[in-house]
Amino acid sequence: MAPKIPAGFRAAAVLIKPVLLATTRREWSGMENFPDDRGFIAVSNHMTYADPFTLAHFLYDNGYAPHFMAKASLFDVPVVGRGLRGLDQVPVHRGSAKARDAVDAAVELLARGDSIAVFPEGTLTRDPDLWPMLARTGAARMALEHDVPVIPIAQWGAQQLLAPYSKKVDLFPRKTVKVVAGPPVDLEEFRGRPLDIEVLRSATDRIMANLTSMLEDIRGEQAPSQPWDMRREGGGR
Repeated sequence: MAPKIPAGFRAAAVLIKPVLLATTRREWSGMENFPDDRGFIAVSNHMTYADPFTLAHFLYDNGYAPHFMAKASLFDVPVVGRGLRGLDQVPVHRGSAKARDAVDAAVELLARGDSIAVFPEGTLTRDPDLWPMLARTGAARMALEHDVPVIPIAQWGAQQLLAPYSKKVDLFPRKTVKVVAGPPVDLEEFRGRPLDIEVLRSATDRIMANLTSMLEDIRGEQAPSQPWDMRREGGGR
């Protein structure tokens, strides 16, 4: 069973959940895929700044405190930073000596049976049709180093509440938000191998392929054959 949700999360839900209930119609499925005996990494696609709220709602209502790995700069924002720390959110210091601290904090949460929510792309997708793009390898590394399952969670509809890179919300009429949790990603062939860039890239691509396939089912459309790669000139595929 998941650890009991702390009081701080329940207090935050009193404020946030009524807004989500009033502005979204929820089509949720796949909850039977959550492990009931250990912590797990929940990975999701990232289209809009509303995604963390809809993903948190999904996790919370299924008995899991939504712990996110979030960029460290958010923790410096007055009030917001205090709230994030109070809810055991994990600051990520990219490209600094403190980068490892995020993994250590996340592993501590996983060890006690909690979930960690990660958007592997690291930022909102740049794909013009909002398909998942090439992802960072951090979630795969954490899963393989510490032998924890990765649960892919595909969502679609949150972008209607808040368009990508927009600050203009559109709460009414209510938007349908579809969220689906899939079975744990099969990473067995990568476990026990040296975690070099080839292994991490392959494991990450496996995770994102699962997530993209689930999103194809939700949308009833086919994703591009190659994910958007921001490293390429012009950000093209």
